[in-house]
This record gives sequence, structure tokens and C-alpha cells, in this order.
Amino acid sequence: MQSTSTLSINTQEHIDLEEKYGAHNYHPLPVVLNRGEGVFVWDVDGKRYYDFLSGYSAVNQGHCHPKIIAALTRQASELTLTSRAFHSSLLGEYEKIVTTFFGYDKVLPMNTGVEAVETALKLARKWAYEIKNVQPDRAEIVVCQSNFHGRTTGVITFSSDPSAKNNFGPFSEGYTVIPYNNLAALEKSFQNKNVAAFLFEPIQGEAGVLVPDEGYLTGIRDLCNEYNVLMIADEIQTGLARTGKMLACDHENVRPDILILGKALSGGVLPVSAVLADDKIMMTIKPGEHGSTYGGNPLACAVAIAALQVLKDESLSENAAAMGELLRSEIKKLNSPFVALVRGKGLLNAIVIKHRNPEAAWDLCLTLKENGLLAKPTHGDKIRFAPPLLISKEQVMDCVSIIDKSLQALA
Repeated sequence: MQSTSTLSINTQEHIDLEEKYGAHNYHPLPVVLNRGEGVFVWDVDGKRYYDFLSGYSAVNQGHCHPKIIAALTRQASELTLTSRAFHSSLLGEYEKIVTTFFGYDKVLPMNTGVEAVETALKLARKWAYEIKNVQPDRAEIVVCQSNFHGRTTGVITFSSDPSAKNNFGPFSEGYTVIPYNNLAALEKSFQNKNVAAFLFEPIQGEAGVLVPDEGYLTGIRDLCNEYNVLMIADEIQTGLARTGKMLACDHENVRPDILILGKALSGGVLPVSAVLADDKIMMTIKPGEHGSTYGGNPLACAVAIAALQVLKDESLSENAAAMGELLRSEIKKLNSPFVALVRGKGLLNAIVIKHRNPEAAWDLCLTLKENGLLAKPTHGDKIRFAPPLLISKEQVMDCVSIIDKSLQALA
């Protein structure tokens, strides 16, 4: 099945501009958006869509949330950037709020998610040499197969996705890759006395929303305690109420040694990320050893404070849990022969498409677009369904009807 829709001249002109002047490092759906509000986005022709990607979970609070936008505009007219060469009146306030919110001694503010990942890796190595007494330049980080932690040259070193690695080498050393959701493999890797940390996603999002077995997170915590290894949870996509808890690790009441946040920390307004840890880890970094021109800027601080407050005030964790359960159960009730599996937690979900056409997931997303819902395939046969967390029951049921109608077109 191929989409037979034709693009408007207006839409095609925007796409052509990107094609001519932009790098070809993305393959987006043929839709051009110019407005968003809540769970909806509109294209340049005025057509409305449900957003079922949410900026890869950056827009948990909904598009252009009025309280977050108010904080943005207010601060933008006063002070946006000082650099960390000087103090700013909002940085300490934000640091107190975010560390109290998640229960850590210190935060190191950054901008993008992958910057926060790189920061966590540097912290883990510094701790390994100065606290654990690992031999110089021998620190090892354990990671999981099918991970996605970003695309810097450092992070793609331990990626198992060929499209992320091919012809981007040489790569650095110091990483051990093990299977995801495998505690036996994790313990085996910890026999290496030079292991500093285990970096993982509580749910692997880019891999197709792979939810580990119950007890996996608790097992990680226990093994890290036993072998004196830092537990680093990349909650950039799974955190901030997305899975029905404020953090995905909260489902097993597990506290990582290093917590990585991003995406919805700004409600999708601008790049804001954070690395949280206690003093015994964070204070190994001294002045001049790490930094960022924009990290912790006043504008980011104001926005992040508002974004966290919205998550709390509007009980978005609870709504994500309830609406996610409803969404999964209603999709299963469709009994579509083209849906091999429905999985997820909270409002981080995916369906696995079963069809003789290897491009069926892409074609289904094109049909969903025509029917008013935007989603994107990942790894060929999987489609993520992750709307903003303020979605209502009525809207979920409307979206299930769109999904049903679109699935029937696969026949």
C-alpha cells in the first residue's frame, strides 16, 4: 500500500527548501507544521493532527503550554544568558528546585540530551579514578545492545545501530556492550574491576519501546551496590511522567547514582538537560574541568522551573498511567491482523507491524497522517505512540478510531 495523497503547493515549497538547503540527515513524514496547542499540531494548510510523537517525548506537557510560555516570554524580556563566568539570580533557585524534586545533592545543567550523557560518562570516569581507585585510563563503562543515547562521536562508539556508526570511526575504547534485560550478563561484566558504571535506558525507546522484565531495575541496583559500580539511568525519554511515574525507575522504587534528564525538562520549548548526582560523585569535577556556555542560562532555568511545576500541578504522571492503559487495551481490542504486538508503559507505547510489505509501517504512518494522526516508524516495523501527557479519554478513543481506520487500509 502506498499513500496516494498529493502535497499542496504550499507544503511542497517548504519541503523543497529543506531539501535544497538542509543536510539530509532526517527522513521526515511529508507534513509541514507551523502551530501547536496541547495534543494537537496544525500544518501550513490548516489541517489539524494529533501529535503521537511529542517531539520524542520532549512535549510531555503539551504544545505551547501557557504557563511554560509565560515563563519563557517573561524571562526573555529580562535576561537570557550570562554564561557561567558570572552568577545569575535564577540558577541557584532552579538548582534547589530540581535537586529537591528528584532527591539529589547536586545538579550539573546542560543543554541537549547527548551533552548530558557525555557529562554523566565524564563524571563516572572521574569518580572511578578518584574514589574507586581504578587504574589510570582503564575505566570501563558497561552499556546495552540496541541502546540509543545520542549521536556524538563518543556516544556512537557503543551504538549497535549500523546507520549511526558506519564510516564515522575510529571509535574510542572503554565500553563493554551486553544484552539488554539480562542481569546474568551484567554481573559477568562486573567481574572486570575497572568497571566504573552501567549506563542504560529503563525502557529502550528508539529500539521500539522495549520494556524489561519486572525486577530488572532492582537487579541492576543490587548488582551496582555489590560491585561498587555507578548506576546511570538515561531518563531523557522515559522520565518526567512519560511512563506513568515521574521517573521510569520509580516503578521499582530504584534510585540511580547518576540521573540524566532532558527533553520534557523544558516542555519542548528550548534545549534543557540535567545530570543529577550526590556530592560524592558530583564534587569530583572541579572548576574548568567541564562546562557549557548555555548550560544553566537564566532563560532555561525559568522554563525548566515552570515545566516541572506543570508536571506536578496537573498530575501528568497519573494521567499518563491511566491513558496509556486505555490506549493499549483499546488497540488490542481491534484484533488487527497487522498488529503483531502492543507494548509500552504509561504513554510510551509502540505497535509492531506484521505485513508482507517491509515498508508497511511507513505506509501506515502516511495513512495515519491523512487521517489526522502523526506518528513515526522506528527500526522498520515498529511505530511509537507517545502523545502529550494531558490527552483525555475522549481524545484517546478518537485516536483509536483513527488507528483502526488506518490499519484497515493496510489490507
